[in-house]
Amino acid sequence: MMDVTVFDKILKKEIPSTVVFENANVIAFKDTHPLASIHVIFIHKQRSKNISDLISINPQQVADLFVAMTSWAKMQGLDESGYRIVTNQGSDGGQSVFYTHFHLLGGESLGGFGARR
Repeated sequence: MMDVTVFDKILKKEIPSTVVFENANVIAFKDTHPLASIHVIFIHKQRSKNISDLISINPQQVADLFVAMTSWAKMQGLDESGYRIVTNQGSDGGQSVFYTHFHLLGGESLGGFGARR
């Protein structure tokens, strides 16, 4: 069994979050430590620990997440100006919450990949 994460608690409404999108499979909420003017976390309601785990459990989740992220981005007008979608896997990849999640960042120029503020 996987350890309970902050995202499990958000999903169960045990801790507050600012939900910006929700459907039957996916929920999205504002990141509490944003790295851009728009920084939203998207998770699938069916738990997995990282992208490799998600693919082995149910690859359809990738489609669920990307349809949700691109639809939400379009509703926000980000499809015109651009945005970034990022996921990390494992400690060396920068993953700090071991529940598969995607960061959607936008609302400003993000610079080249890996650019630091």
